[in-house]
Amino acid sequence: MSKIPISVVIVAKNEEKRINDCIKSVIDWADEIILVDDESTDSTRNIAKDFGIKVLVCKMNIEGKHRNWAYSQAKNEWVFSLDADERPTLELKNEIAKTIKSTDCTHFSIPFKTYIGNYWIRWGGWYPGSKVKLFKKNKFKYEEVEVHPRIITEGKVGHLKSDVIHYSYRDFEDFVNKTNKQTTLEALKWYKLSKKNPKKAKYKMNMLHAIWRSIDRFFRTFLAKKGYRDGTIGFMVAYFSSFYQIVSFAKYKEIERQNKEKVSSEKR
Repeated sequence: MSKIPISVVIVAKNEEKRINDCIKSVIDWADEIILVDDESTDSTRNIAKDFGIKVLVCKMNIEGKHRNWAYSQAKNEWVFSLDADERPTLELKNEIAKTIKSTDCTHFSIPFKTYIGNYWIRWGGWYPGSKVKLFKKNKFKYEEVEVHPRIITEGKVGHLKSDVIHYSYRDFEDFVNKTNKQTTLEALKWYKLSKKNPKKAKYKMNMLHAIWRSIDRFFRTFLAKKGYRDGTIGFMVAYFSSFYQIVSFAKYKEIERQNKEKVSSEKR
């Protein structure tokens, strides 16, 4: 396969066990690959350098801002965003190569085939779980928030048919660890919103709303979106989806309380 004029931008941190396979999946396909490393303390950067790709180091404080900076480093108009746990299929690479030659779209959503360990999550709304990962760099950016940033785009969206293979969680221990990290970032995002828009925070960030979101998320994932068809794993996915909501709220209230105590202490 000849290389195509596209920049693959990989954002990673401490991914020495997965970065090799990630880079291998695109090294003979894209004419530019950039690793933006979030100050890894393992061998991630050294492994990437052995491939001869461009390696940049930048600490991630705000995910949206970090990704926007990473994409701005690309030399090509078209950018394919890839995380260390993601692999484009051969079918997807062929589809992208054909698509970017002639299209009136500025960005494309791509189906994600997500795994926990070696199990593909087919139900609960996880597949196709499409995300915008291919875009013209001057027509796309992320909202600059800590976690789950929204995309901001210009132009027409297209939809590709082939998959990204997403090895999202090594196992359920990894699932729990990532949920813990993400709920902390979610709580910080909520707290910042409460400072900017107290009225909105009062409406959306209260105990009843948090309980409702937790219950709604579980039943939508497990029943409405047929998560039960994935058996025990489907139940756990629905449970963690529900757990995410209530834990984020608990951490938000903790941050709020700590900051009030800090302000009160400073006034004494």
